[in-house]
Amino acid sequence: MDSSAVHEVSARGPGARQRIRRVLANPKVSIPGAILLVIVVLAALSPIISPADYRDQVGFPLDTVGVMGTDDFGRDVLSRLLVGARTSLIVALLAVAIAAVLGVILGLVAGYRGGVTASAIMRSIDVLLSFPPVILAIAAVAILGPQLQNVILIIGVLYIPRFTRVVYTQVLSLKHADFVQAALSMGAPSRYILFKSLLPNIAAPIIVQLTLSLSFAIQIEAGLSFLGLGAQPPMPSLGTMVGAGRDYLEVQPSLLIYPALVIVGIVLCLNVLGDGLRDALDPRLNPA
Repeated sequence: MDSSAVHEVSARGPGARQRIRRVLANPKVSIPGAILLVIVVLAALSPIISPADYRDQVGFPLDTVGVMGTDDFGRDVLSRLLVGARTSLIVALLAVAIAAVLGVILGLVAGYRGGVTASAIMRSIDVLLSFPPVILAIAAVAILGPQLQNVILIIGVLYIPRFTRVVYTQVLSLKHADFVQAALSMGAPSRYILFKSLLPNIAAPIIVQLTLSLSFAIQIEAGLSFLGLGAQPPMPSLGTMVGAGRDYLEVQPSLLIYPALVIVGIVLCLNVLGDGLRDALDPRLNPA
């Protein structure tokens, strides 16, 4: 089978450059995207640009030395904020990556195979969705232990259903499309149809779901860390900093305000970015 012939019958749309220009022209994408890029770069460079080591005592406890002062142990707040943002972002990114890979594969298989395979996969997904994510995450971390790798794994498993349902629905609407039937008639194997024909045509809703899932993952990680079930001392995360700062709200409220503002900023930007991507990538709103 000539693989190029199969591509000829795939659903066509605007070119890659045109799509990128259209997406970036949307202020709901460009503005939060730029803010998130700055936050990610600062977090990634935190070991280099931090004024001090996040573990070192650089002044007296609750002092005003430095840009943001010191915490209750005399450690530089700005340094810990940068490293904490890096920790929270890494946890969220790895967790969502796990959820996206497994969820997309399960959704593709369930939607394309149908029958008993689809029933088994989707009923398992329904069972997982029947539990509140936060409660399930707290219970799972309490059982497995408050290590970051456990937090990543648990959040990743919790968000598999979101990707599975999105992909499953999209595949159901496309698996009888002309380009899929043409590929079948030319003898294309199932894995080729799934990953070369179907997956590129459902990439837009997957990208939107990625941004929204990152937002939820940041919130769950912050909540677990706030309860002492996430990053363990002396490693900072945004949630642990909020949890530590609440005890000094009347004395030095900035210890709580700074990490809380970063969490709110990241979550807000991700939500707006998700809405912007949905609008920009929706073919009904932007016909080719």
